[in-house]
Amino acid sequence: MSLVELHQSIASLLASRGEWRQAYEHLRHALDLATAERPPQVPEQFRQEVARLRREHAEAREQSLRDALTASYNRRYLDQRLLEVDDPRGEFAVALVDLDYFKRVNDTFGHLVGDRVLRQVVELLQVGLPEGGFCARYGGEEFVLMLPGLEAAAAWAVAEAARARVEQFSWSSIVRGLRVTISIGVAHESGASGVTTPEQQLRLADGLLYTAKQSGRNSVAYRVGGQVRFSGAAGLRGRRG
Repeated sequence: MSLVELHQSIASLLASRGEWRQAYEHLRHALDLATAERPPQVPEQFRQEVARLRREHAEAREQSLRDALTASYNRRYLDQRLLEVDDPRGEFAVALVDLDYFKRVNDTFGHLVGDRVLRQVVELLQVGLPEGGFCARYGGEEFVLMLPGLEAAAAWAVAEAARARVEQFSWSSIVRGLRVTISIGVAHESGASGVTTPEQQLRLADGLLYTAKQSGRNSVAYRVGGQVRFSGAAGLRGRRG
């Protein structure tokens, strides 16, 4: 006997004794259980409307986390992800990217060309990111690459590959005489030292980015032990010197 049938039997017995209130309570429980076991049919139009509203909500949330110009993730998404890193003791790297002499691009070719440059740079930066990695616009012409799960050498290689792709891109296809390069600071953590949070990593990357720019730009700066190393243009200059 099911619970529905049990409540119905008890209600019938109580009603036969004139105990109407208790009989009503058991009938109400039987109705609730029957409704739960056999939920009412929802009209198909209603189902479709609910599905549409859910899709629109998901799309609106995704758009709120995207930069309007470049379609990369925005600062809001970056800040959320920095707080949501599952295991700050694991290996991860943060790369801070800045376009070299971007003001000169805007002044020489105009802001429409500058916007196209930003969008193209984002496309190039997003190539070859590790699983769980992403690109976010940090502000202006600065972008952040989050690179989780990579050993130090692999993280530096990802950054150097991004730098090289930007340097080697056919910028003249956008406008004649255009040339674009980037500088990158890469801070890597394995949890072995005292610096373990992504926020701290971002500050370290900012310092290394400044060092890359001071070295002549179009370079990647990173640390090996306590020493700053370079790849790209500054690395070449160092080897020649």
